[in-house]
Amino acid sequence: MAAVEPQPTVHATFETFRDELDEHHDRRERLIKTSRDVTILSKKIIFSLHRLLTDGAISLWSPVSTTSARTSSVRKTDKQFTAVRELFATMQPELQSGRFWRYSRSVSGGVQEYIEALAFAYYLDHHALIPYKVAQETFKGKDGSLFFPLTTEDYLLGVSDLTGEIMRLSITSIGTGHTGLKDILEVCALVRAWHADLEALTPFVRDLRKKQDVTAQSLQKIEAAAYSLSVRGAEYGLLAFGDFKYGPAPTRDTHEHEDDQD
Repeated sequence: MAAVEPQPTVHATFETFRDELDEHHDRRERLIKTSRDVTILSKKIIFSLHRLLTDGAISLWSPVSTTSARTSSVRKTDKQFTAVRELFATMQPELQSGRFWRYSRSVSGGVQEYIEALAFAYYLDHHALIPYKVAQETFKGKDGSLFFPLTTEDYLLGVSDLTGEIMRLSITSIGTGHTGLKDILEVCALVRAWHADLEALTPFVRDLRKKQDVTAQSLQKIEAAAYSLSVRGAEYGLLAFGDFKYGPAPTRDTHEHEDDQD
């Protein structure tokens, strides 16, 4: 008579469940920690790109790629983008075998911040919104393998945050005298168009409604800055000469003043 194999005990079964849960929580914690590192690096990239304007390396409508020299800030962001992708590479083994959709919420925050930084750099180079396919290509390693998918939701939420950086860039540009009224009006039109395009997607994308509210506030700040710039130009009598930038009030030519006295 064949020997009957012993059935696993209830205790052994629950030990298996315990090991699976421990593995799940450990993996989730590792992904959350790496995602936070991605967020920190991405914020540093954004700060470095803003510093380009502060240092006078770029203006709001002077693409980074066409400036006379790529400054140390630009080279620094290139290294930081590489560092972010290296972090994505460490996530790749954790998100294989269909596990990505189980842990997508754990990495979503870092991915959105990275997309915001990537979209900001792309905007400074091309003055346009980064296409989804271009963003997705940055999630591939040197061998062409995909680290993990870029979800449509993370892409949309990331580029939605871009409007806040453009607002800060616009306000800083006005303060430093690197931007004129024409530039600001074009930025207004651009942000307004993005807000209108994303509005139709708010019922289908989680948290996009909150992002749209922030975008609307950023748009109002840009419009207020354009209004103030327009009013100041009217006071100085510069609107008749087209675009203008902040600066000292114009002075009349000395010879013209003497002719008026005659």
